[in-house]
Amino acid sequence: MAHSADHDHDDAAAHEPTSFINKYVWSQDHKVIAVQYASMAIVVGLVGVLLSDLMRLQIGFPGHFAFITPERYYQFVTMHGMIMVIYLLTALFLGGFGNYLIPLMVGARDMVFPYMNMLSFWVYLLAVVVLMASFFAPGGPTGAGWTLYPPQSILPGTPGHDWGIILMLVSLLIFIVATTMGGLNYVTTVLQARCEGMTLLRMPLSVWGIFTATVLALLAFPALFVSGVMLLLDKTLGTSFFIPAVVSLGQLTGYKGGSPLLFQHLFWFFGHPEVYIVALPAFGIVSDLISVHARKAIFGYRMMVWAILIIGGLSFVVWAHHMFVSGMNPWFGFFFATSTLIIAVPTAIKVYNWVLTLWRGDIHLSVPMLFTLAFMLTFLAGGLTGLFLGNVSVDIPLSGTYFVVAHFHMVMGVAPLLVVFGAIYHWYPKISGRMLNDHLGHLHFWVTFLGTYLIYFPMHYLGILGMPRRYYNFEGYQFIPQSAHQLNAFITVVALIVGATQLVFVFNLVWSLFRGRRADPNPWRAASLEWFTPQTPPAHGNWGAQLPVVHRWAYAYSVPGAAEDFIPQNAPAQAGGQEPDATPLAASAAATGVAT
Repeated sequence: MAHSADHDHDDAAAHEPTSFINKYVWSQDHKVIAVQYASMAIVVGLVGVLLSDLMRLQIGFPGHFAFITPERYYQFVTMHGMIMVIYLLTALFLGGFGNYLIPLMVGARDMVFPYMNMLSFWVYLLAVVVLMASFFAPGGPTGAGWTLYPPQSILPGTPGHDWGIILMLVSLLIFIVATTMGGLNYVTTVLQARCEGMTLLRMPLSVWGIFTATVLALLAFPALFVSGVMLLLDKTLGTSFFIPAVVSLGQLTGYKGGSPLLFQHLFWFFGHPEVYIVALPAFGIVSDLISVHARKAIFGYRMMVWAILIIGGLSFVVWAHHMFVSGMNPWFGFFFATSTLIIAVPTAIKVYNWVLTLWRGDIHLSVPMLFTLAFMLTFLAGGLTGLFLGNVSVDIPLSGTYFVVAHFHMVMGVAPLLVVFGAIYHWYPKISGRMLNDHLGHLHFWVTFLGTYLIYFPMHYLGILGMPRRYYNFEGYQFIPQSAHQLNAFITVVALIVGATQLVFVFNLVWSLFRGRRADPNPWRAASLEWFTPQTPPAHGNWGAQLPVVHRWAYAYSVPGAAEDFIPQNAPAQAGGQEPDATPLAASAAATGVAT
């Protein structure tokens, strides 16, 4: 949907910030808000990494650290899981990359609702503050596990069963409000604020991934919201939504008639789409990075779009594969096992298309490309172990073991973070106008990539041995051999090294901002629209006096007969490079701004 360039330019100029506070604190500029989101998420993520290192110290060297008590260990486990999944990855992909990339990639001046966009960040920050406050509350943060299963999450005997669980639930509710405000912005901007010629099927796959993930968030987060409210009422007012008649510490509680299983269904109805709320933006970003750094058009663009949409739809009918050990009718187990295998088909299509894009491409092994290739390997390895866990008969004996820890971290932890790193190395020149240090980037990549494999590959072996997860101490169990204890110590040492290496990345971000080599406006010679703003970094309003006009898709690389090996989206139509399925009539319609 095209807008009047003059009207938009006048409107943007009228809202241009005139003070430091308005420009960098109470900013309504999507680019500043994106940096605020990303910076806060990285800080919170470093807390999550620290908590994981403390957990590993206890597992690798039990009894050597007196301050890591059983209660604190379970609190570290709970806070680490919730921070990394919700407050880091979701906030970074939607609030960070979504905010920065969507307006630039679709040719808009800003988000459609800039004031609400600003509020979404500050509400997110409030959610983080409330979460972190639980560390200082009486009894400390909740230690109920990141899934917060009742009844143990709110009953005495669980660490943080008073203020800890209350602050966790309140923080989640606030976070969902922030996500909803941001999500409405992203969806509306994609549907209503695209520039002339930017049809839906000319949008980069990064936008498709973020857009679909946002729709999933708007549909899935309400399930977490209502379950959070109900559990909060059970805790504070004594209602019995999830708590049955139960004896706690020898005393009969006042609860009766609640269903703990209902909470599990509500949680995982949100929880599995949450996997794809993180994964789909990663898929889109990987597609763009592969195309740019292999100098080749993405293979099967329309197929990739449909795969994103199908994965998003199917993600709502697989949630109960997380609940095979909770007990269910065998026919339900068969249905969810089957749907889990079916969702692997469009996911596999994306992997095949990435490989075919790389095939005979002019691959540049830049730091963003290294992280992208590492993601492909990691996601494939983690996805294959998911096929095992999607089978009921295999999942039940493995569900309580380190096999699940290894699978979950490969798919939901390491793989998305590799994309985050690759994307930051790729777009940092656009954001800051400077290049990140390449030598530090290579050091960061190789230690992170190899280190994570040395951490999680052995965990699969530990899981097959039967080593249970969630245990504070493994000493004294006859079925766990001495070699497993030695392997745990090795994993802990590697985890500490990998965790410390992330500080190299943070140093690179800060150092390069002031001392990094000045970047060209388009250092990667990319074809997508965000690299062709009049200034680098883009000024307020992004596009100057006139919005761009798009004449082709974002993947016009190595076009035969072209003067260069890429053709920008906003280059004149006669430059060629139109999408392969564009007929002359469709190309003419697109040039006049008709959207599909």
